[in-house]
Amino acid sequence: MDKIFIILLNYNNYIDTIECIKSIKENEKQIEYEIIVVDNKSTNNSVEELEKIEGIHLIKAEDNKGFSHGNNLGIEYAINNKAEYLLLLNNDTIITENSISKIYKEMTKHNDVGIMGARIMYHEDKNKINYIGGRVNWNKGTVIIERKGKTYIEEKQDFKYTEFVTGCCMLIKKETIEKLGYLPEQYFMYYEDIDYCVNAKRHGYKLGVCLNSIIYHKESASSGGMQSAFSIKWNTRNRLIFIERYVQKKVLALTWFYTTRVIVIMKYLLKGERDKISALLEGIKEGRKYNKVNNK
Repeated sequence: MDKIFIILLNYNNYIDTIECIKSIKENEKQIEYEIIVVDNKSTNNSVEELEKIEGIHLIKAEDNKGFSHGNNLGIEYAINNKAEYLLLLNNDTIITENSISKIYKEMTKHNDVGIMGARIMYHEDKNKINYIGGRVNWNKGTVIIERKGKTYIEEKQDFKYTEFVTGCCMLIKKETIEKLGYLPEQYFMYYEDIDYCVNAKRHGYKLGVCLNSIIYHKESASSGGMQSAFSIKWNTRNRLIFIERYVQKKVLALTWFYTTRVIVIMKYLLKGERDKISALLEGIKEGRKYNKVNNK
């Protein structure tokens, strides 16, 4: 059985990171693994607290260049140490009994799969789906997560193919990384997993979900939640970049994007959430600027 290199990215959130590490050590008994923690230039005492943890390899990023860059530091270390399989795992997750080995065993059964995900449930409501598969909506330049927020109903199958694996939990073959390269760093945060999955499929790989591997997710703990101004800005910016890079019917996607953004702004205005309006407009500005500079 191959050794799994588990990569956790920490930014100012050592409490969740330590809890995640503890869950791995307590619940994963069937595989050999090494835990790599990349601290993404935290501004609190994360490094000091993480240095107290035994049995991990701690990498200290010199700068915070985003989700992909931080994970890429871990990927580089793993590849240099002859990794065959790498697991990107959000630090705000809790694994259940042997959930990592279950993903690995399922991947070894499907040689056509380059990236494998797990069944991810909300930590605060463990019966509700956070992710069990998804697809790209090419008319809108977004991802649709299958039955997100719905109560999970047990399925007969342990595995299924999908069009999208969330970056919250990605088991990736070394071979996949060798063909695709490391994670795309132009997004800073959000959409890098969508980009990577689209790229994988274009290189002939299939994507899968191991449904009997259960992971609980405290969604977006380090960024303040999906409705924070931070998340709104980066999701807005990166959606524009993704549309420019991959969507063929750009006029349709952009028409939908700008029409719905006007509606969203009106909702924020009615609620008095001016910080979110500013974040959204800043995201549009930065997305357009990036596309103008990089797509001449």
